[in-house]
Amino acid sequence: MDNKIYMIYGRDPLSMTRSLLEAVDAASLIGDRSSRIVIKPNFVIADRPENGAVTHTEITVAVIEYLHQNGFEDITVAEGSWVGSRTEDAFRLLDYYGLAKRYGIKLVDTKKDLFRRVESHGISMEIAETALSADFIINLPVLKGHCQTLMTHAMKNLKGFLSDRSKRDFHKFGLMKPIAAISDVIKCGLIISDSICGDLDFEEGGNPVETDRMMASTNAVLLDSYASSLMGYAPHDIGYLKVAHDWRIGDTDPSRAEVIALNTPVASNIRPKGEAQRLSRYTAPDDACSACFASLIHALKRLDDENLLSSLDKKIAIGQGYKGKSPELGVGSCCLAALHSVKGCPAKADDIINMLRSYLS
Repeated sequence: MDNKIYMIYGRDPLSMTRSLLEAVDAASLIGDRSSRIVIKPNFVIADRPENGAVTHTEITVAVIEYLHQNGFEDITVAEGSWVGSRTEDAFRLLDYYGLAKRYGIKLVDTKKDLFRRVESHGISMEIAETALSADFIINLPVLKGHCQTLMTHAMKNLKGFLSDRSKRDFHKFGLMKPIAAISDVIKCGLIISDSICGDLDFEEGGNPVETDRMMASTNAVLLDSYASSLMGYAPHDIGYLKVAHDWRIGDTDPSRAEVIALNTPVASNIRPKGEAQRLSRYTAPDDACSACFASLIHALKRLDDENLLSSLDKKIAIGQGYKGKSPELGVGSCCLAALHSVKGCPAKADDIINMLRSYLS
C-alpha cells in the first residue's frame, strides 16, 4: 500500500481510527507479535486537541486497543514536547498516565531518554534510543500550519524523538534539511494523521480549522506531499519536501497517491474561530461539509498572505444547498453550476487558489 492514502470523514476519532487500522490491515503490516511497537503522538505543548495543536487521545486509545486485540503487547507511547515545554504536563493533561496504567503500556518522555548520535546527509542529531530500538513505529501527527515551514505533519512530527539540543540545532540549520534527514533515518511503519481540526497557521494551536478528516498511509513523504495540497500548497512550497525530492528520499508527486475514501463527508454546522472566522466572511456556506469548507479557508489564507483578498467582491458559495443553482463563484461538486467553480468532493485548496487567482486577475 506504499502509494495508498486511506481517508475517512467524521467526528469520532475513536471509531475513525479503528476503521483506518482495519482498512490498512495494520496487524499484517507489523507481523511479528513480539515486535516492539512505539506510538508517536504530537504533544508540542500541553493543550486540548480541539485547539488544533495536539493529537486526539482517542486516536492513541484506538491504536492501543487494536494492537492488544491482535496479540501485540510490547507497546510504548513516546513523545518529547518542544523546547521550553514539559512533556509530562501534556501526559497529565491528556490523561496518558491513566492510559498507561489502564492498558499496561510504557510511557516515555523522550526528553529524559538515552540518546544515540546519528548522522544522515551531513546532519548530525541525537535521537532517542526508544525510537531507534523500535521494530515498528506508528506516527500520529496533526496536520497543521507552521510559521517557519508552512506545514507540519508526518515528517516533522519525528522531531519529538530528538534531544532538546538537537531540536535547537535543527532550527540553527534551517529546519528543512534536518527534517528530511531525520525522515531518512526513522522509517515509520504506519502514519495515522489527525486532520480533524489542525491549526491554520501555528503548530502550537489557537486557530483550529475543522476538517473532520483523518488519513492513513505507510509513506510519510507522499502523505505529506498530498497533505500540502489540502492546505493550499504545492509540495515544492514546503522546503523539507523539496529536499526530500532532491535527496530521493521519497515520492513528492501527490498525483501518484491512490486516495481511498472509506466514506463521504457530510454537511455540518461549521463554527470557525479566530483567523478562520475572519476569513469566513468571504464565504457563503449552505449545508457545507467541514472538509470542503476547510479547504476553502486554507485557500483564502494563502490568498490573504498574497494581499489578493481585498479585491474579492463576491462571496464564495459552498455546500449542498447550492445544487442546481448558479452563483458567481462556487467550490466543490455541489457548486459545479457556478459561473466560476472548482470540482471535488471535497475540493482541494490548491485547486481553489488557482481558480480564484484566475478570477481575480
